[in-house]
Amino acid sequence: MSIRLGDTAPDFTANTTMGEINFHEWLGDSWGILFSHPADFTPVCTTELGSVASLKDEFDKRDVKTIAVSVDGLESHNKWIPDINEVNNVTMNYPIIADEDKLVATLYDMIHPNASEKATVRSVFIIGPDKKVKLTITYPASTGRNFAEILRVIDSLQLTAEHSVATPANWNDGEDCIIVPAVKDEDIPSKFPKGHKVVKPYLRTTPQPNK
Repeated sequence: MSIRLGDTAPDFTANTTMGEINFHEWLGDSWGILFSHPADFTPVCTTELGSVASLKDEFDKRDVKTIAVSVDGLESHNKWIPDINEVNNVTMNYPIIADEDKLVATLYDMIHPNASEKATVRSVFIIGPDKKVKLTITYPASTGRNFAEILRVIDSLQLTAEHSVATPANWNDGEDCIIVPAVKDEDIPSKFPKGHKVVKPYLRTTPQPNK
């Protein structure tokens, strides 16, 4: 069963490289990223998990917890971690779920039989503090993910959750935002005291409210 935006992220209990966790309890009031990789000891995954480890400070600034999953076991994960550390010059600093029984992979629809009957695709789920799914992305096994883009999306999600704005194409943190259509023209000055610009009657921009 596929997971759609706004759904409650399925809860589970699982063994990880940092001990047993209950997913919702582990998330607490933080944002979360759950991402799957097809298998241990694979080249693209080795670079991906290292990339996330190297970005820990950026995720911490945004109060985001990261966790990876594959259908390999704990022993395999623990043997693989030294390679991740060496190749990326990092120290693994977040857990990898051991999902040999495919519980998590099934809950999150991470196995796509037409791509592979047993390996998880490169799924990404961003989950809010309310445990709702805010974003899903699925890549094929051959394409490594762009975690700078995932950070950019988190910036947008956290901004738009607190302010009546949306972010335009290719937006980056600190750039102008779009005032959502639900805000009436007469209410803009009080809601957006930094000023605004009318590009079209339906397209009004304002400096980023939280900067």
